[in-house]
Amino acid sequence: MSEVRFFRKSEPEVSGPQVSGPQVSEPEVTGPEVTGPEVSGPSVPWVRTRLRTAPGTAFWLALLVALTACLAAAFPRAVDRYEDSGLRRAAEQARPDRTSVQVYAPPPSVMLTPDEREDVLRPRLLARQYAKVRAEVPRALVLDPDQSTYGVRTTLDMPVPDPWLPRPTGKPAQVTLVAQAGLGAHASIARGRLPRADEDVTATAPELEAAVTVETAKALHIKVGSVIHLPTPGRTLPVRITGLVTPHDPKGAYWSTVSLLRTPALIREPAPSVDMHWLGALLIAPEGAPVLLATPGRPERYWQLAPSEEALRARDTPALRSALASLEAGPALRKVRLRIDGPVTELTQITGQTEVLTDLDEVLIAYDRSRESIAPLVAVAAVGTGTVAAVVLLMAGGLTAERRRSELALLRARGASLRGLTARLFAETAVVAVPAGALGLAAALVAVPEGRFRYALAAAVAVTAVTCAALPVRAAAAHRVVRVHTGREDISAVRPSRRRTVAELTLLVLAAAAVESLRRRGTSGASDDLVSLAPVLVGVIAALVLVRLYPLPLRGLARPAARLRGALAHLSLARAGRTSASAVLPLLALLTALTTAAFGGSVLAGVQEARDHASLLAVGADARVETATPLPGGLPDRLRRSPGVSDLSAVSVVPDAKPENGAQSLPLVGVRPADYAALSSRTDIGAFSAARLPDRAAGGTTPALASTATARTYGTRPFPVLLPDGSSLTVRITTVLDRTPAVLGSDFLIVNREALSPSLARPTTLLLTGTGLDGAALRKAAPKAAAVHLRSEERKHYVDSPLQTGAEGVYATAVAAGTGYAVLALLLSLLRTAPERTALLARLRTMGLTRAGGRRLLVLESLPQAILAALGGTLTGWATIRLLSPGIDLTAIALPTTEPDAAAAELRMDTLSLAIPATAVLLLAVAMGVGQAWWSGRRGSVRELRAGDAR
Repeated sequence: MSEVRFFRKSEPEVSGPQVSGPQVSEPEVTGPEVTGPEVSGPSVPWVRTRLRTAPGTAFWLALLVALTACLAAAFPRAVDRYEDSGLRRAAEQARPDRTSVQVYAPPPSVMLTPDEREDVLRPRLLARQYAKVRAEVPRALVLDPDQSTYGVRTTLDMPVPDPWLPRPTGKPAQVTLVAQAGLGAHASIARGRLPRADEDVTATAPELEAAVTVETAKALHIKVGSVIHLPTPGRTLPVRITGLVTPHDPKGAYWSTVSLLRTPALIREPAPSVDMHWLGALLIAPEGAPVLLATPGRPERYWQLAPSEEALRARDTPALRSALASLEAGPALRKVRLRIDGPVTELTQITGQTEVLTDLDEVLIAYDRSRESIAPLVAVAAVGTGTVAAVVLLMAGGLTAERRRSELALLRARGASLRGLTARLFAETAVVAVPAGALGLAAALVAVPEGRFRYALAAAVAVTAVTCAALPVRAAAAHRVVRVHTGREDISAVRPSRRRTVAELTLLVLAAAAVESLRRRGTSGASDDLVSLAPVLVGVIAALVLVRLYPLPLRGLARPAARLRGALAHLSLARAGRTSASAVLPLLALLTALTTAAFGGSVLAGVQEARDHASLLAVGADARVETATPLPGGLPDRLRRSPGVSDLSAVSVVPDAKPENGAQSLPLVGVRPADYAALSSRTDIGAFSAARLPDRAAGGTTPALASTATARTYGTRPFPVLLPDGSSLTVRITTVLDRTPAVLGSDFLIVNREALSPSLARPTTLLLTGTGLDGAALRKAAPKAAAVHLRSEERKHYVDSPLQTGAEGVYATAVAAGTGYAVLALLLSLLRTAPERTALLARLRTMGLTRAGGRRLLVLESLPQAILAALGGTLTGWATIRLLSPGIDLTAIALPTTEPDAAAAELRMDTLSLAIPATAVLLLAVAMGVGQAWWSGRRGSVRELRAGDAR
């Protein structure tokens, strides 16, 4: 431990009255006596002495730094983790047929000799070209070697005349031949064996062996030993099935890039034809690829490059998109063509060049849109929590500097230089903070093992640096000029300087610009930073304004309180008015935390409400039972008695009603007006009055409710509607609705069920409302052909994205951490003045103050600041949500995809997020006052009244 010398050889400049010795005794300081201007005192082990004299302070500071460093370091890694998981889920949902990079080479040119054309398709050359293609893939695209492959396949489907193959409409089945490398490593043999071929086989081979998957064999009635006869020019090529295989990983890129390899397809001919035929793949040995030249299938070479999903990282998407662009139409494509086609010649220009196709770039673009929509919202929580944490760290340093003010002033008066003093204070704090920061970083790495290390390290270093600098900077500012006695520094005495006024006005202008820009441009593009800073800026402005206004009501209340009989009210108001001018820091921490908590609670509430609304629109009620045919007559009564069902509306949906007897159809819904109107009002989906749907109106026309699109098409004039049973109905649109519970689309007509024929009036759909509906009971009571949809089950579909759930988790954690730091800020602000209040109670007890009076005094003294923080935080949170809600769109974090029929998710006011933190602040302030009064009463007053006590 280094030793410190505090004293200079020259006399210090003292702005206050000159002193020849210390005025107060400080047991913590062991400084030498001053004997004159040429003093040389003994060395003092400063850091070791401070740690020994205040171990509790060092422990709590280390705990605060470790916790803050852990949270700060874990945040960027948690964001990386859920963003990476979201990208992998997006790639998984997109399926290999879109994410794989497929390289195609044209069929061998007819200008080559037969031997040269056959050599082009042999596996030895394809394997060498495959290695070259992989070498030219940009480094950002990491490939999965197990799922990547190459081979030869026919590009034209070939009909098979064999009568034993299934023919659904009489049209013969078709097959495609595929010679793909690695079949034995990606499939197990269910029956028979793998196909074989000689290495020097030619196009004139008399027979070909092939294998099929079990699914293909089942659909096409193929068995081991079956022979499929392929018509080829001049002869028939028999293909003998030697084995049935089962894929090891059917969803992997090897089998799913072209799903026909494992699963046959039933192809429907283009309209107006109604013919269908089967299409399956025959898997031949790679050595047999030259035989494909004898078929009319136009064989092509291909190299199938599967990206590694485990290597996909959200932070690499820009580089990955650039790599894909280079492969599809850039320098990488030119290199691939050079490796496969060779130099560009007249022959390659005639026959075509190698092409690269993939949809992975579209998957990345869609993912980036979702991530960019969610990131600003998460940044709001991060900035708010980070601001509160930084303020708490500064408050911790300020608290230490305030409690050691006399000690530091004494050292400055005895000759300690400002540079030496701040350096030793920095070393004293660093000895505690640096190991604690390292411990917090290690805990974050263990808790969140994924993510970038450098951002976590930078966050932990920033926390440690702020902690180390807080005490020295605060001490340097307070003791820049040598003083022994200082004047009052409370709010009522210290007037704001011009510099502070200019800074506050600058912040006000920035906050106003941020809010206005956000309201105009929303949460996209250049306004992302404004979204993050706007709530914090509003909290800063509110804190500065409240600090300026705080003395005014106290001065107004102090006058009538002075006329009261008791002295407690007047004394508490007088002391509350003498709050330190540095109270802006705790107030800033409290307001920022309360604003962030209110904003975060409103975000989460808006997300929940958007998902509830989207699921309600998808189902139309709390539960839906529907069939294509009329439901049994007693079913509505049975379902009404099911657990949780409070009401039920039976409707008949005619999906293909044709207005004006035209070709265009739309759904027509027959309802009982009273039941359906009650349902629409209860769900708030297209509410209307039951009187709008009478049985019939004058002139034989039936009043109808219609969607906006339908009303725009047909207007309000009467028009006929042709129904499927041959009957017709003349309707007139009387009311226009945006949507309705019975129909999910944007076109519909709603009429009274009594206006329909008896066959069409029978209910086909039941819409149920209630709480705690039992899906199993509903499905058991409904017919087997009925589809049962529950709103609670539909809602679960909106939270399946790791990008959404991860963002919600990080957001909730950040808000909770910010709230915890707000509580800590309040505790620190109360601890700063605790010694003074304890000494005051001790003196007042000697004058006859009871313990109950002491409790009331401390509670009344702390209430003005607590009420100011609670009301200010509530109003600031409310104002922030009101100001920012027009520019905040929560759709990306609430719903997996933007649904055209669902309303956008908006920021909603959450009363609990406003009330609970504010109430907690008040309760904590009262509890602290009561607790301190109780503790000081147990200790007694002797220690607090000792002569020379600086407190």
